[in-house]
Amino acid sequence: MTVLVALAANLVIAVAKAIGGLLAGSPALLSEAAHSVADSLNEVFLLAALRRSRRPADRRHPFGYGKERFFWSLLAAVGIFVMGGCFSFFQGVEALRTGAEEKLSGYVAGLIVLGVALLAEGASLVRALHQVRKQGGAAAGMRDPALRTVVAEDGTAVLGVTLAMAGMALHMVTGQVAWEAGASLAIGALLVYVAYRLGREARDQLIGEAADPEASGRIRALLRAQPEIDSVEALFTMKTGLDSALVAARVDLVPGLDSERVEEVSVRIKRSIAHTVPEARQIFLDVTDRPAGEAAQSPAATGERGGA
Repeated sequence: MTVLVALAANLVIAVAKAIGGLLAGSPALLSEAAHSVADSLNEVFLLAALRRSRRPADRRHPFGYGKERFFWSLLAAVGIFVMGGCFSFFQGVEALRTGAEEKLSGYVAGLIVLGVALLAEGASLVRALHQVRKQGGAAAGMRDPALRTVVAEDGTAVLGVTLAMAGMALHMVTGQVAWEAGASLAIGALLVYVAYRLGREARDQLIGEAADPEASGRIRALLRAQPEIDSVEALFTMKTGLDSALVAARVDLVPGLDSERVEEVSVRIKRSIAHTVPEARQIFLDVTDRPAGEAAQSPAATGERGGA
């Protein structure tokens, strides 16, 4: 619903900004129109991400489709950079190079359009922030790449509209197009920065970001607390979706366990991890032996955890 609200607001605003920008010959307003078009396309990407990421795992994708959200969020970041940022820079440079003819009636209409856009973008931002709060606050809610992108887009839109209004007003008062060109360049720089941040976060998640340190710490503590585990040699985690993660642990068991007992222990430990960390959907335990020299110093060998 949050994405749909943002999409509806951006489509209406994009048309209004484009008409106002053409009437006024305003580079800042045209930059904002490009910004809204980019945001509208990005909302379509996010809707695709929400739908496709819910598909169940299959033979070709045994770990599910959760990373679809990260992929489409990366495309959204590229869209903000190319369609929004680059076009805004182009408008600003063109205004400085060729100047812009000032039309008072057109500029008044443009400022009215921007005022309405500010209200619509503000309402969409309030809706997105409400959704963040419903999902557990900034720390939890902003983990969702779709919601994070909507918040970034709406926040940037509110700031961009404010810059465009200031640039247009100063152009009208002073007759200097540099004010409006500067606003267009500032909007471009803002969009490029936001696109970079969103793209970097999506990249980290796509290439295999580890689970939250707090979740990893709980898993490690649980493993170390098991009486059958002598030591935890390695622990690997990777997010496979918004609320799913893969866990792989290499553990050294205490001596004297037969194969049946090892199997029972492994099943119990996996169930304990799944109960303690619900997002751990795939759990793998690798039972390994440490070198003899290291094993001699282990807690089991020295009697610190019940003796060998």
